[in-house]
Amino acid sequence: MRLLLMSDTHLPVRARALPDQLLAELPHADVVIHAGDWVDTATLDLLESRSRRLIAVYGNNDGPELRARLPEVARAELGGLRFGVVHETGPAAGREVRCAARFPDLDVLVFGHSHIPWDTSAPSGLRLLNPGSPTDRRRQPHCTYLTASVADGGLTDVELHRLPLR
Repeated sequence: MRLLLMSDTHLPVRARALPDQLLAELPHADVVIHAGDWVDTATLDLLESRSRRLIAVYGNNDGPELRARLPEVARAELGGLRFGVVHETGPAAGREVRCAARFPDLDVLVFGHSHIPWDTSAPSGLRLLNPGSPTDRRRQPHCTYLTASVADGGLTDVELHRLPLR
């Protein structure tokens, strides 16, 4: 099962559209995960219409229309792994321990908010992934997103994709 992970798209505030490279990944993904801060409903509509399956949450910059359509926390079992998606996890210091305590029933937690790519594991084994942002690099050298695979009950082939500067 192939996964496409993104967050913090902030359209049309930070960019006019999702990058072509990211859009080209959609047909190859079995599951698309978006960890919030959409800003517009048009991006949600686009991903809903072009994804086989979309798992998504709202973020702190998302207004009432997006909050009415999306949860704050989403959970799904994918290929035997228990996934969670949330926008904010608090400061980087202590994140692994804090998230493991908040989500003791998960194998993988996908989060956003910081725009900083993140791939670590808590002592409990919880894997934490932040795909960064495909449209707003902030203080990062590149805009980014992640792809990964789920096979035989494990997460494999986690790859950070750097997008060309606009």
